[in-house]
Amino acid sequence: MLGNFITDIRDVEVFGPGVNLRGLEKVTDFFPFKATEYYLSLIDFNDPQDPLRRIILPDEEECQQWGRLDPSNESSYTVVPGLQHKYGSTALILFSNLCLGFCRYCFRKRLFLEGRQERVVDLDEAIRYIREHPEITNAILSGGDPLALSTARIEEALARLREIDHLQIIRVGTKCLSYNPARVINDRRLIEVISRYSGAGKKIYIMAHFDHAREITPEAERAVHMLLRAGAVVLNQTPIIRGVNDTPEALAGLFRRLSSIGVAPYYVFQCRPAVGNKPYAVPIEEAYHIFERARSLGSGLDKRARYVMSHALGKIEIVGLTEDQVFFKFHRAADNSDSARFMIYRRNPKAYWFDDYEEAVSEYPLSLVSGCYGPE
Repeated sequence: MLGNFITDIRDVEVFGPGVNLRGLEKVTDFFPFKATEYYLSLIDFNDPQDPLRRIILPDEEECQQWGRLDPSNESSYTVVPGLQHKYGSTALILFSNLCLGFCRYCFRKRLFLEGRQERVVDLDEAIRYIREHPEITNAILSGGDPLALSTARIEEALARLREIDHLQIIRVGTKCLSYNPARVINDRRLIEVISRYSGAGKKIYIMAHFDHAREITPEAERAVHMLLRAGAVVLNQTPIIRGVNDTPEALAGLFRRLSSIGVAPYYVFQCRPAVGNKPYAVPIEEAYHIFERARSLGSGLDKRARYVMSHALGKIEIVGLTEDQVFFKFHRAADNSDSARFMIYRRNPKAYWFDDYEEAVSEYPLSLVSGCYGPE
């Protein structure tokens, strides 16, 4: 398995014709480049539209003035350094500021910029906060990529979280199954750690990040199988990305491959309007058509994903379109009074984010229903 990292765009030996290397270097002056040799080996460099190329190699259009460093306003939900508490039942720990590769459409680019320190430094403080808030039943280890850290660091975090009685589920967000499945395959201790802390009553969920079916190689399949055998539950979440999975056929192909290896499609995200993300973003209404058409091409197992955007107010699901209206629903709400709220807006084909919809038609708070959802 190829596990070496390349961090200088000039060291990518086979770019193909028509590439302005100096222009790409300017892009990486702002948002760095990082890839494994393994992942680069999957790219067809003779195809300038190769979807895996779009995921990992910079694009000069990233320099457009567009988006914000913190498009979901995560800073407003940071309760102690490195710990976000946006939803009542869930705490998110920015456990790592390292990744096994840099996705060009990353919504947390700010973590990798000089002078930024947002990851958890004092795990004691984060653990104390979760322990003191019994409404928290889920903890997410995020970043960055937790699996870019040593297994010893991961084990320490899992062990300490498992000591909290009211914490039932631990999620680990990772792109390593795409970027470097050898991280799982070659580390028996990691599998033992997952097995130890993912028991019958308290599971570890691996939140995988496959964007395209071609990322699901035999090596990735093996890594997923090892995690499943260790007792983990593996789900997948992906944004809709221009040039990667922005056709019904590509997205449906991803759903089918995920289901075939035992990974449930969980969320399909609207690409967040982060700085540098303009060339990768698809307008909401176009993306909705792609998503629904992809679902129509698959079996029932392929239809489990929800199309949502992680807005500052919560996870807002895009649930339908008519000729002149678009329908939204709070899938998860930061403010419990918004839970299950149904919203109707005039269509805006140029909208990339919920904030781009300015003409509300009506809203239905469903206050009686939201009371049944608990502190979500």
